[in-house]
Amino acid sequence: MSKRDREAGGMARNFFNLILVLILVAASAFLAAPWFAFRALRADARDGDAQGLAELVDYNAVRASLKAQLTDQPAPATPPPSVWTDPLGALRQAIQPLTPPPPAVERYVGVEGLHALTRGYTPGKAPAEPAPPTTFKGHLEATLHQNWPRTQFWDPGRTRLAVKDPAAPERETVFTFERKGWFSWKLVNIKLPAKTK
Repeated sequence: MSKRDREAGGMARNFFNLILVLILVAASAFLAAPWFAFRALRADARDGDAQGLAELVDYNAVRASLKAQLTDQPAPATPPPSVWTDPLGALRQAIQPLTPPPPAVERYVGVEGLHALTRGYTPGKAPAEPAPPTTFKGHLEATLHQNWPRTQFWDPGRTRLAVKDPAAPERETVFTFERKGWFSWKLVNIKLPAKTK
């Protein structure tokens, strides 16, 4: 084998290794994207970034899930009437006045409410968050002792992350994220712990 053949084989091997590394990095980013979305949700809620939250939260879906839990009304099992199958029912629904969600729901989807929920607390009952540490060691300790979510379910299109209440670990708030792009996820449902009102 000539020197030129050895160099060409080495370049091909290096190119293959580079492609393999890029595929592994892309796969890792794809798998970890829901956790990054949760982390961004927590940070945007902490900092009061309404624009960032608007990109991460499907407010209509989250309000509907919370309304069913906070008003003890089950979510509708059937879809709304269609013009093609039930024209009178569709017309009746169209002229009904829109009812705003109850005030309790807005308390949960507001910036402070989302920040409390991502930390595992009920809105209005969360203690003040401690000041961020100034040293690297302090950052490392705070990261290790943070209330991280655990994965309840993961698939390529939907993920559920559960956060325990620091005061009562048996109580968990479950956040459901849905994939909206290759690496972008949006919060579509919040399941509150039992008897949270």
